[in-house]
Amino acid sequence: MGTERGRGGRWRVPRTTVLLGCAGLLLTGCASMPDSGDVEAVEASPRGDSQVRVYGMAPRKGAQPNEIVEGFLEAMTGDDPQFATARKYLTKKASKAWDPTQVTVLDDGPVPQDQRANDREGGAYTYALTGKKVAEVNEQRSYQPVSSSYHETLHLTRQDGRDGKEWRIDGLPQGLVLGESDFERIYRSVNKYYFASGTLSERTGAAHPWLVADPVYVRKRMDPQTQMDQVTQTVEALLSGPTNWLKPVVGSSFPTGTALKLEEGAKSLAFDDRNALKVPLNDKASNVGQKRCREMAAQLLFTLRDLTSYRIGQVELQRSDGSTLCVLGGDQAEDFAPERASGSPDYQYFLDTKQRLVRMVGSTENIGDDEEAEPVPGPLGSGEWRLSAVAVARKERHAAGVSQDARALYVASVVSEGEPREPAVTSSGKGEKDRLSAPSWDGRGDLWVADRDPRQPRLLRLAGGAGEAKEVKVVDGLDGARIEALKVSADGVRIALLVTEDGRTTLKLGRIERRGPEDDAEVSVTDLRPIAPQMEEVTAVSWAGRSRLVVVGRESGGVQQLRYLQTDGSTSDAQSVPGANQVTTVASADDDRLPLLAHSLEDGIVRLPPGANWKTVASKGSSPVYPG
Repeated sequence: MGTERGRGGRWRVPRTTVLLGCAGLLLTGCASMPDSGDVEAVEASPRGDSQVRVYGMAPRKGAQPNEIVEGFLEAMTGDDPQFATARKYLTKKASKAWDPTQVTVLDDGPVPQDQRANDREGGAYTYALTGKKVAEVNEQRSYQPVSSSYHETLHLTRQDGRDGKEWRIDGLPQGLVLGESDFERIYRSVNKYYFASGTLSERTGAAHPWLVADPVYVRKRMDPQTQMDQVTQTVEALLSGPTNWLKPVVGSSFPTGTALKLEEGAKSLAFDDRNALKVPLNDKASNVGQKRCREMAAQLLFTLRDLTSYRIGQVELQRSDGSTLCVLGGDQAEDFAPERASGSPDYQYFLDTKQRLVRMVGSTENIGDDEEAEPVPGPLGSGEWRLSAVAVARKERHAAGVSQDARALYVASVVSEGEPREPAVTSSGKGEKDRLSAPSWDGRGDLWVADRDPRQPRLLRLAGGAGEAKEVKVVDGLDGARIEALKVSADGVRIALLVTEDGRTTLKLGRIERRGPEDDAEVSVTDLRPIAPQMEEVTAVSWAGRSRLVVVGRESGGVQQLRYLQTDGSTSDAQSVPGANQVTTVASADDDRLPLLAHSLEDGIVRLPPGANWKTVASKGSSPVYPG
């Protein structure tokens, strides 16, 4: 085999790909194929492992330093158990110290540059590894976007081998170093699910606790370290608990220390022919009650649904002795669905040319091209107040509107002709852009809004959408930047913020922490982290599911684009979003069967049904929203 030219202009040592299909399974039935009979559809089961394996090539005898470096970088992308091939490029001491658990992701892969040490005996080499770092994945499998340069070194020495002295790596950075394309080929994102703090049944007696998505990355094929397939990797990740960022606001119904108890020699779980999964647990979970066990099973079911595109029949949790702890079917799990608070919205909303709140039918069965928007009942639709921005509560019984001059926030019914009320919040900002932002409702019924007055910037929350607005403290991460816009998740534990500093608006995600009694909780937003550092400017954002956002922005020197992002900052595997002209606002529903909505300066209110192109709904209008 020869070498091939890789990305970044470097030469790559070829790897060997092994396809395990019928050729490797002749004794189990592939050798005998029927030659008659009808073709029948077969429902696929969610098997956890691809049958494709990629193996690197071991160093050849007498390999030169550049071959050792290239071979090692290539072997890191392989599937060898315990990274056996990659370790052959290392000294024994370096192999023992190297931990490939963490991953550094570079946009175009690591580029080695010869920086030979001044060694008169020719016994050492140093290679610089450079590139642009775009992300890191830690030992919890948590993805963190990064935008920085990467510079590490590989140190080589000559060591005694069976056939004389051979070059080997004795100094290297910890973890895997992968190009973005290799990372996307090897890993996939999956949501683990945990309960929002204070909603577990044993604490509150709540019949329907809140499930919150916690995205992590698992290997698509067998994990070289554990030999687990992706289903088992995901279950193990769920049992290990939430990632550090989400941990302060969620909890697990699995008792601390709960782990898989696989049969001796077994490495993976397996679905049966009914798409049911048995999950054997250690003795930490053997004595939990039925209600708590059902919550544990719900966490598993929703996690597995995000991992596969197949319908999960049921999950059976087993005690350490193999007896059944509890069983939860797919239909029964709907009681725990994260979006159950609002379900699929009845309407889509926007402001018409008279600055009134109007609505269109939003059902997935009734989306056509000829609907006409009608004003909502009540003062927000009557024209009593001329509005500049609006948000509708998730149960679609109330809405909040910001006045045309952004000075006042009003809350009113959208199902009855209630009397106009006094403003719920007012701002003293000198200009419209220094006053109130567009509001947002969470699934708990709380209403959020930002006062952008530079003399007294505030993040405010109205518990239940009524009463006195209380200031929410923003700690750790705002660093003097001003909140321009906000969107709160349905579960009420995460908030997406557009913040401006030095003339640049970026996107950050914050964690909502509540302390004290529910009716008088002290609420704060903490640990803000950048979600789209690669974007020079972000102009609009909306939640688009349990752990996904749709973002309007542009990269440095680029044009405006619409993009889906995961809440950890990784690029969603959803289809790319066609561009619309000069979008100022975007809105998405938790139900991905419903179209995106947007306001275009050129085309007015437009919407994008799944698999179609943008269509104009109203040539004039503004502030399109779904409930939330």
